[in-house]
Amino acid sequence: MARAIAGGTISFGLVSIPVKLYSATQASSGVSFNMLHAKCKSRLKQQYVCTHDNEIVGRDQMTKGYEFAKDQYVTFTTEELKSLEEKATQTIDIAEFVPLDRIDPVYFDKAYYLGPEKGGEKAYRLLCEAMRETGRAGLARYAARGKQYLVLLRPSIDGGMVMQQLLYADEVRPFSDVPMPDETEVKEPELRLAKQLIDQIAVETFEPTKYHDDVRDRILADIERKREGQEIAVTAPEPEPARIIDLMEALKASLGKSKGASPATAESSSTAPETGADRKPARRSEDKAEAKAEPKKKAAKR
Repeated sequence: MARAIAGGTISFGLVSIPVKLYSATQASSGVSFNMLHAKCKSRLKQQYVCTHDNEIVGRDQMTKGYEFAKDQYVTFTTEELKSLEEKATQTIDIAEFVPLDRIDPVYFDKAYYLGPEKGGEKAYRLLCEAMRETGRAGLARYAARGKQYLVLLRPSIDGGMVMQQLLYADEVRPFSDVPMPDETEVKEPELRLAKQLIDQIAVETFEPTKYHDDVRDRILADIERKREGQEIAVTAPEPEPARIIDLMEALKASLGKSKGASPATAESSSTAPETGADRKPARRSEDKAEAKAEPKKKAAKR
């Protein structure tokens, strides 16, 4: 059973819904390594060294500062830093509702589950169903941990509600920063094959349990081998696959691979079937060949 990490109140119009916040994700279970002294295998400590005096500085001699110009800082005491923090209100104040499909997921940050507090079950369910049927989500502000967050309230596929923390506009780089070539023409045969490839590997539901971190599993297995005194086989990196310049050939080969067939099979399947008119020329050529061979057969009989 999940444990609530905080409480809050959803507010929109004159409606208030008491809720509890739950972590929707858990800390990354990636494999981490510690820095050790190679000679004795003891753990190393990190120290702060003053770049001016070239001496080790203890925490009791540290202060925090903001660099407003090159190597120029304005410093703050602990009390001053506390006064700068946003006061936590625990209110999730919805400012507007927007179509969910118009929000680019690039703005998505950490997610939380929202559960109804006692007495707010009906209003909670009403808001979930209203957002689901209208296809809209609520944009709100939420103050906690000394900061003010922009959040998105949206219905989950499990019937509950998710509070998605969003990045602010100045935290997301515009795609215009990415160098792009001049617009190139997409040919209809290429588009048709690309859509066919998408259809072959398309699914209707997202099943996250189908996917596992294979790299993490492999590293943990190697760690266990090392712990048991075994050696780890160091393999050379695999060569990069050859780049296919011909886009049509790459699409046809991909179709064949997804079908478990050869590229030639994929090529024949991507073209229209032969009609009777298409086969007649081949038949006429066979008739001509038989007509030429007939005199030779008669001469042989004589």
